[in-house]
Amino acid sequence: MEIVTKIAPIILALIMLGLGLGLKLEDFTRVLKTPKDFLVGFFSQLIILPVVAYLLIMILKTPPEIAIGVMIIAAAPGGVTSNILTKFANGDVALSITLTAIISLVSIFTVPFIVFTSADLLGIGNITENISMTGIALKMFLVVTVPVFLGMIIRKFFENFVSTKTEIFNKLNLVLFVIFFIAAFYEERENFINFLKQAGLIALILNITMMIIAFYIAKCCASGLAQRKAISLECGLQNGTLAIFVSTQIFGADILYVLPTGAYALIMYITGFIFIYFLRKSN
Repeated sequence: MEIVTKIAPIILALIMLGLGLGLKLEDFTRVLKTPKDFLVGFFSQLIILPVVAYLLIMILKTPPEIAIGVMIIAAAPGGVTSNILTKFANGDVALSITLTAIISLVSIFTVPFIVFTSADLLGIGNITENISMTGIALKMFLVVTVPVFLGMIIRKFFENFVSTKTEIFNKLNLVLFVIFFIAAFYEERENFINFLKQAGLIALILNITMMIIAFYIAKCCASGLAQRKAISLECGLQNGTLAIFVSTQIFGADILYVLPTGAYALIMYITGFIFIYFLRKSN
């Protein structure tokens, strides 16, 4: 995992820079106009997802090394690809962008808290020997928060140019993730089948379960079908690059802790498109 460990911070920073370039102040103030939809997505992502992940770990009696990897991916915010797939699903793209932006920014606090709390509950006591909660939060601030704000500043001064290139930036973000995933796959190609055997089942169950739960929570509490689509996809498509970054910062190149992230990253696109297919078919 040496290549992945080295390039993860760079790729993540570029992805978050791309996210910042696509953001406007309205993406944050929109929360004040439609707080209910945002709060449903926020609650589903930050509370329900980690709880569901932990319950699955208990039910499936997942080994601690795999379990903490599952909690890391569950703690990660939605990825920018959720915005793209929400658009493809005819969902509320504005809501998806707002959720991705705000949850990504608060992730410097929520991810360390969820991961370290999970480690205590799972009995993984040596996690604090590698890095402190403050240490991981600071590293996340440098590769997540700073690039997002830098992207927003660049957009502020070059609005006319940047606003016409938003689609290009979204596609570049997707390309960066694909490059990162291919690099990870190539480096660990001999262990790929083993990855899916060890972490594939819980990753698949978590992904499908959470999209369904989020959809029906949104059905009860959110405004309409477009919002349900956005919230369910936001909860199903996580920022895999950020999860791998966190894993490698805490556990170094130990592949066991990265297994669930790699499995989830592969599975979530397949299930995401299947989910969209049924959503579009039911319209």
